[in-house]
Formats: sequence, structure tokens, C-alpha cells
Amino acid sequence: MAENIIIIGGGPCGLEAAKTLRDLGYAPIILEKKQELGGHLRKWDRLFPEGVQAKQVLKELTSGLKGIEWHTSVDIETIEKSRKGYTVTLSTGVSYNSPALLLTNGFKLFPAEKKEEYGYGIYDKVITNADLEQYFAKGKDNVIKKPKTIGFVHCVGSRDEKVGNRQCSKVCCATAVKQACEMKELFPDATIYSFYMDLRLFGRNYEDMYLTAQKKYGIRYIRGRVSEVSEDIDGSLIVKAEDTLLCKPLRLKIDLLVLMTGIVPENSSASLAQQLNIELGEDGFYKPKDTILEPCMAENNGLFMAGACTGPKTIPETLSEARAAAVQIHNYLNKSWISGIL
Repeated sequence: MAENIIIIGGGPCGLEAAKTLRDLGYAPIILEKKQELGGHLRKWDRLFPEGVQAKQVLKELTSGLKGIEWHTSVDIETIEKSRKGYTVTLSTGVSYNSPALLLTNGFKLFPAEKKEEYGYGIYDKVITNADLEQYFAKGKDNVIKKPKTIGFVHCVGSRDEKVGNRQCSKVCCATAVKQACEMKELFPDATIYSFYMDLRLFGRNYEDMYLTAQKKYGIRYIRGRVSEVSEDIDGSLIVKAEDTLLCKPLRLKIDLLVLMTGIVPENSSASLAQQLNIELGEDGFYKPKDTILEPCMAENNGLFMAGACTGPKTIPETLSEARAAAVQIHNYLNKSWISGIL
């Protein structure tokens, strides 16, 4: 009989790891707190840099789950470590045993309302990158009505000492470029500004995407932070910023402002870290045993981690790490069985 492997988190990472473990001969059990599998991918429309439909990727990940047990809308009550592995007990009283435990509980987006100077939750025409993706997916939004001027604000809740998040969220710059191009396609007569600290476009074809945004779509990039957002008498937004390249202040009237919210640790990370005695980094994400040689392993035997629970990652990076974690679990169990530990 195949050995159970418990996976906490049913997003792209958990799904890909489960499929790999199943193909290696195990019986994965996915425990997901949300009502559906798929994580944040369910909220996205298209993915950079090629504009692949997120729903197509989601379909691939959530299909072919034969041999995988999965549960949604579940809350974990306790996790106990023993010589033979882990026992996970749910709030319903149901318990599962596993010789290894894989954490893929992902991330959350920074709550934009904490940056009051940007006006999210105060002014209707201030939205987030996640809100904009929902508009792309649904094709309608009561706020977005043929805007003539659109602004994008990078690094909202990341690289920000004031909110305690010094880390770079890694995917925001590329997402902002992608979304700005999409808005220009929908509203070709609109003028689009992008306020940035510095652009971090590290992936293959990311720089080409940025050049296309400038040359084809005429997106205007302004190096400098937005300092204040207010509402004009006609309902439009007044955005105050500084162009640090030209060394002068700016005051722009904008119809729609999009905040690029950063990636921060999931709420469940702190509680799971406490239960499992996992060290957290300064950024609040799980700290692996070795960030170079063992990025998917914790200090505790039989405990593994993958995906954005250890820091911001792209979808391809997340899927690659999921497969790597599955192989590491397989190798760990084989060595343990041979040595008689399990």
C-alpha cells in the first residue's frame, strides 16, 4: 500500500508536488483551507511574459488528480511530530499520518489600505493589481469607465521600511508592465504613467516586455515614489510624486490609480512555524535548512517546504520547486527506510 504524504496548501505548488509524488508511488493528501484548489492563480487573468491564460494553467494543474486525496475548507487544529513522522489533526477531529510533511501554504498580498497616503479603500478610483486582474477576467468594473489617464504605483507594501517589509516582491515590476500594456490595448487613447523605484525585470523576455511597453504602447515611466493621493472636486485623483531623474516634483490628474501590492507571508505561516518549530526569516517567510543546497528542506527531519511560503516566486519557479521537493521527499524516505529510521 502506498505511503501517505501530507501536503498543506492546495495552490499551484501543492498540486504539482502532489502529482509528482503520486507518480513516484506515494498517496498524497492535500489539505487546503480555501473552498477551492488553485490558490491565487484563480484570481489572475493572464500571466507574464507571454500573456498565457491563467485559467488554462489552472486547468492543467487541477486536472488528472486521480490517486490524489484532497480536502478543501479545512482548518488544522494540531500537528504532532513523532519518530515515524507527523500526525495532522483537523478541526473536525479527523487525523492523518505521514512519514513526511510538505508545506506549500503560499503567500498573501499586502493589504493596500495600510498605505493610507495612496487612498485605497478611501477613493473609489484607487484599485490594486488583484482588482485589475479581476476586471480583465470579467470584463467589467463599476470603477473602470474609459479612463483617459491611468497610473501604476510600484512597490506598495514591499521594499518599504515604514510597513516592516524590506524585501522585494520580485513579480510586481513584470506584472505592472504586463497590466499597463493590457490597459493600453483596452483604452488606446489613454495616457499611462508608471511610478517606480527601480525596475527589476530579471527573467527571460521580461526586458523585451518592458521595451514593448515603451515603444509600442508609449507607457511613461517615472522614477520616483508617489507621496500623496487626494480626490479632486470632479472625482478624479490628484497624484503628487517626485521625478528623481529630472529632480522635480510632479502633480498629475489621474482617472484611475493601480497599486502594485507586494507579496507577504500567509497568515498561517506564523502559526505553523510555531507548531513545527520552524525558524522564520526577517521577512516572515520560512527559512530553509540551506537556501542554496537544500532550499526545500527544514531543519526538522521529514519536514519540507516549497513555493512562495519561503519567499516571492514566479509560477515557473514555484512549479520547479514543487517537483524538487517531491524528489527530495522520495530520497529522504528511501534513505530512512534503508537505515531503519522509519
